[in-house]
Amino acid sequence: MVHFSLTAATDMVQSKQSKARDMDPAFAGLDIVKDKINSVCQNLQPWQVVLYTCGTTVVVISVKNFIFNEEEDLVPRMKKKFFRLVKMIPQVKKKIKEEKKKMSNEMEESFHKQVEGYILALPAKGLPMDSVIDELKKYQQIAGIDWESGLVSGTVYNGDPKLTDLMSKTYGMFAWTNPLHADVFPDIRKMEAEVVRMCCSMFNGDSDTAGTMTSGGTESILMACLAYRNIARDRGVNIPEIIAPITVHAAFDKAASYFRMKLTHIPIDEETRMVDIKAMRRAINKNTCMLVGSAPNFPHGIIDSIEEICQLGLKYNIPTSSHLYKCHFHVDCCLGGFLVPFMEKAGYKIPMCDFRVDGVTSISADTHKYAFAPKGSSVILYRNKDIRQRQFFVQPNWPGGIYATSSMGGSRAGAIIAACWATLVYFGEEGYVNSTRKIIATTRKITDGLRKIKGMKVYGDPLMSVIGFGSDEFNIFRLADYMTSKGWALNSLQYPNSVHLCVTFVHTHEGVAERFLGDVQNGVTEILKDPNSEIGGMGAIYGMAQTIPDKSMVTELVGCFLDALYSTDKH
Repeated sequence: MVHFSLTAATDMVQSKQSKARDMDPAFAGLDIVKDKINSVCQNLQPWQVVLYTCGTTVVVISVKNFIFNEEEDLVPRMKKKFFRLVKMIPQVKKKIKEEKKKMSNEMEESFHKQVEGYILALPAKGLPMDSVIDELKKYQQIAGIDWESGLVSGTVYNGDPKLTDLMSKTYGMFAWTNPLHADVFPDIRKMEAEVVRMCCSMFNGDSDTAGTMTSGGTESILMACLAYRNIARDRGVNIPEIIAPITVHAAFDKAASYFRMKLTHIPIDEETRMVDIKAMRRAINKNTCMLVGSAPNFPHGIIDSIEEICQLGLKYNIPTSSHLYKCHFHVDCCLGGFLVPFMEKAGYKIPMCDFRVDGVTSISADTHKYAFAPKGSSVILYRNKDIRQRQFFVQPNWPGGIYATSSMGGSRAGAIIAACWATLVYFGEEGYVNSTRKIIATTRKITDGLRKIKGMKVYGDPLMSVIGFGSDEFNIFRLADYMTSKGWALNSLQYPNSVHLCVTFVHTHEGVAERFLGDVQNGVTEILKDPNSEIGGMGAIYGMAQTIPDKSMVTELVGCFLDALYSTDKH
């Protein structure tokens, strides 16, 4: 009797559920779909059903991955795909190949003009030392630009013969050292630790602040991105995202490419040339692993709103759930690293952009620029040792032993570390304050002079050592070509078309600033006689690059230049 009652009750419940199901449009629609699938599959064999199901699944997943790829947005990927297909057309493919060959030949010929021939194999017998020195002197004569007269933007930041002598002697003393073997070379270990600590103190770090030396600004930036990527990966982010201004150094693009990250570029304010804070806030998402600002940026020497960006990082807790620090914000101070800490003592006020700002967790600074140390030296600094550890590499299972490095390189030149250390203690704080004062005074003088020249436009308010300038009345690359004809080597920029001068200590020498302004004035006067005439040289190259919709073509053409650098096939 009980069993009957339970069965009846169950039947009643199922009956009600069936009626409810029949009345529910969602279930009705589902039944229609099921019937349709059954109808399609009724004449299929089981293996066909399995095969078609797997094939459909693969297609759906492929489409989903294409549309929702986390490494790059949909529109640029669609453009790349389209142009890749276009370049597969035989006629187009042939034309591109011809143009690349033509450009490669032209570039190789331009390099070969400077030399008489190349050494293509080891000499059968080594040359005597005196002969080697004589050959090196001949190689020195190939260089045609007179950087010692202050005609080059950036590149050589001091050039004082006494400093050169100090570096040479230091390098000779430590030529065979390698910090990879700290037990064998404790002297280099000590010097590297002291360089890092001096830089931490310079940027107002505390006892927890830590860092490492690297081979240059690019590696310093790579290490910071790697550390933040590793932290984000630990909390489950598959493609960690960097959010940075469009004016940030291209090394961040390289980091994104190397480390499988996504870089979202944020537009800038056209007037101030500083990053758009509102646009940066809108870009923040669950995958954001770091924010970036420059102090100053490379194109126009503008300092981003460091404190405002930090407030964003703190507000949105970037990266979410990190126990290492409440915000991950990197200040790219590679260019201004040994100006920023001394500006106030040199009599120039700039916004605060060091570890005193709550939210700054890493700073990259190049010692081979305004610290006047040898090329191949830089530092990456972190707010604490825990973040620094995330850039370390350790392989505990190698048969050759436990392999561990603090940065990208394995073996490194200890002599560069020693020469960097020697340079820092040679100048001291007073020396860097004095050099900062002279460099910034010269920069302000040139900036004011450029603003007084009819037709010239200075971008933003350059507080540091870089002056970006252009024109609304003529193609600025015409002026760049004119300045080249006068022996100057300036930096050409794009988006917008402009040129910059990176002022170094060499430019503070008597008469250099006046010569620069005089040549600019003469060039502008000449150009304004016919402001719409055709442009050649660098202007034509940049103009062409900006009009090509397929940027992969620009990449391929620039690749021809990089290939030409290694050409030894002189006809």
